[in-house]
Amino acid sequence: MSTKKTKTPAIDIGITADERKKIVQGLSALLSDSYTLYLMTHNFHWNVTGPQFNSLHLMFMAQYTEQWNALDLIAERIRALGHPAPGTYKEFVKLASIKEVEGVPKADDMIRHLVSAQEATARTARKLFPVVDAANDQPTADLLTQRMEVHEKTAWMLRSLLED
Repeated sequence: MSTKKTKTPAIDIGITADERKKIVQGLSALLSDSYTLYLMTHNFHWNVTGPQFNSLHLMFMAQYTEQWNALDLIAERIRALGHPAPGTYKEFVKLASIKEVEGVPKADDMIRHLVSAQEATARTARKLFPVVDAANDQPTADLLTQRMEVHEKTAWMLRSLLED
């Protein structure tokens, strides 16, 4: 019986190693923003109070559940491109454009923070498009489009709660 190791084949999907590295850097920032947004939304779900408690509690749960599922899609795309996905709080804090909210804000301030974080995540996704387009990377472009659609729609819905 042979114990000879076989070499892992190189990735040959029509995207150069340099292009994949640049795409992964952008996806890592998106994963970090997405995780930070997930954690913020879940925190607000747990801690919201006031007359809007029930509706916000349920809305935040739907949002953090959707966000949780998206984390896997982003991380798996990073892995498919041949790189490890960031997976620690330290890495997420370093890469995220969203800053954590300290304390427990009032319900309307929670909504404002989430609008800002949703929009920041959409901007992070949008910023990656030139790199993805140049590499002819349609799967990542599709993922970015889906994520931007969710974040822009969610920001609009949250913002609508603040209108008089």
